[in-house]
Parts: sequence; structure tokens; C-alpha cells
Amino acid sequence: MAFSLSKLFGSKSTDTQTGDTIEAIINDVENRPFGISENNVLFAGLNELGGYFFFQTVIVGQLNVKSKNGAQLTFIGDDFNLKLEADMLEFESDNSDLKGRYITKIDFQIEESDVKRLENATLRSILINVKKQDILFSKYVVIETTNEEE
Repeated sequence: MAFSLSKLFGSKSTDTQTGDTIEAIINDVENRPFGISENNVLFAGLNELGGYFFFQTVIVGQLNVKSKNGAQLTFIGDDFNLKLEADMLEFESDNSDLKGRYITKIDFQIEESDVKRLENATLRSILINVKKQDILFSKYVVIETTNEEE
């Protein structure tokens, strides 16, 4: 999961924007969103390092947090519920070039057996709990349109 840092932080040409929106974040970041909330966009993916699996997340938007107690990530779907704990207890949001936009990177530990369950699940939402804040993300779905002539 590679992110273009200039795209995550925004470019100087968009500094004059008034009000950051979900659409603006999605347009500014090259990666496909995993989930969206009212004020944040969740980018995520699975990764493996030395036989250990991680679910890496990057939250772009208004979330501005400094945590010493970690975070929890809960996947909610059709007959599916999986809760993960943050890999590190301490993390904090980074400022971006755009006023009011922050980047928060959190990795979550996941067992190999849960990876398979997650890949087969039909997800509806993703909940992140950090510092007594609950942020509910809806699973991002791309609606394809076709231009068919009659």
C-alpha cells in the first residue's frame, strides 16, 4: 500500500480552498478510499511483514488526535464482526498543507485466520475508536456509470 505523500498532504495550489470536503479529499489522493465518514476518508489495506499481518490505515480529514492508549478498529458486516487492536499504543495526526486537514496513520494487528474471514466478508461499515471518539465509516463503493447511446 503506497501513498503519494504530496497527494495526501495536498498541493500548494489548493491551499486557497475554503472548507475541505470528502469529495476534495478523494480527488486529492491517488489511492481508492476504503471507507468514508462525515468528515474523514479512510484509506486501508492488508500487509504482511515476516509472517505477521497488519491492516494499515490512513485517515485523511478532520481527525486530529494524539493517543497514548492505542485505538480499536471494528469491521461490521453481514453476520460478521471483527475487532482489531492498534499495533502501537502511541501515535498522532500530522498536519497537512491544507488548513483543517490531518493525516492519521494507524496499523492494526490481524491474525492470518481473520484475514481470510475479512476477505470473504460483506462489509457494511468500519468503526474506529480512538481517545473516546467513535468514527463510523461507510464502506466506500464506486458506482460505475456507462454512456450508452440509444
